[in-house]
Amino acid sequence: MDQDSHCTAERELLEAVSRITTFSTTSPSDKEENHPKAEISCQLRKENPGKDDLQDSNATLSPHSSMTTKELQEYWRNEKSQCRQVKLLFEIPSTRIVEHHLSKYVMYKILILQTGSFDSNKSVIERRYSDFEKLHRNLLEEFSEEMEDVTFPKKTLTGNFTEEIINERKLAFKDYLRLLYSMKCIRRSKKFIDFLTRPELHEAYGCLRGGQYTKALEILLEVIGLQERLTRGNPVSIVPTLCAIVVCHKDLENPASAFEYGEKALSRLHVHSSHRYYIPLLETMITLAYELGKDFLSLQEKLEEWKTKKDPVRIFSLKELAVREYVQ
Repeated sequence: MDQDSHCTAERELLEAVSRITTFSTTSPSDKEENHPKAEISCQLRKENPGKDDLQDSNATLSPHSSMTTKELQEYWRNEKSQCRQVKLLFEIPSTRIVEHHLSKYVMYKILILQTGSFDSNKSVIERRYSDFEKLHRNLLEEFSEEMEDVTFPKKTLTGNFTEEIINERKLAFKDYLRLLYSMKCIRRSKKFIDFLTRPELHEAYGCLRGGQYTKALEILLEVIGLQERLTRGNPVSIVPTLCAIVVCHKDLENPASAFEYGEKALSRLHVHSSHRYYIPLLETMITLAYELGKDFLSLQEKLEEWKTKKDPVRIFSLKELAVREYVQ
């Protein structure tokens, strides 16, 4: 492709991104169900945005003349996906009774499906009654008005392990999750997202710290799809998980896969060069690009540009940052 054609292609991409951005900022991305009280409360939060709302706003990328054609294409794909409505369905198809030392409890298998995906994007997690109970308490603290009419299955003194009680709770928890997800301010809250992803991330990072990269990678790849669907309004929030996947692939000597996920993470940090993962990720990407015979000079230029603007400070490596995540 000659220089004129290359410039024309970039201009067309910029115009397309501009149209997509305009559409995504003027069109609602989610259609809410009829929950008047929740809608009113959520609207009040919109009029008085909190920290998370500001983060969502700041996380939105904007077209920039310095973006390369490849970065523009990645950004364009991200913006197009933002415009499409994503709706998740919750099913609880089965349970199992766990007996551990002196304790006994029921684990509920939760199947999370994306509508129209033909099960290709399903996620499977397990939670017990006490996990749901903790989520309910946490949400009541932050969303007391929205949660006012939300019922929660109470504990019983006896019969907790009977088939009848377990089946009742399966249906109750399914309806409970559906109702929570129908309220935008709750489904985008950190507490709700943590309930659906944090236990698996804890396990994955524990495996990573223990050098079990294959197991860690397996869990992280399961979680990342769900994280992406839950955090579409704040794409920067999944950067740590993407970087952990990069670390696992790199230590398992899969540089091509590591570079692929590194590009995904870097595209989300294009306008967030102050993010703690930006420079460690950039340094790792330079090493991978050199190893794979890819263009590393543009990445090196970004690194040098950052160094001229910032005061020298101690920066952890990407792996050092990853092993510090989810450390209690």
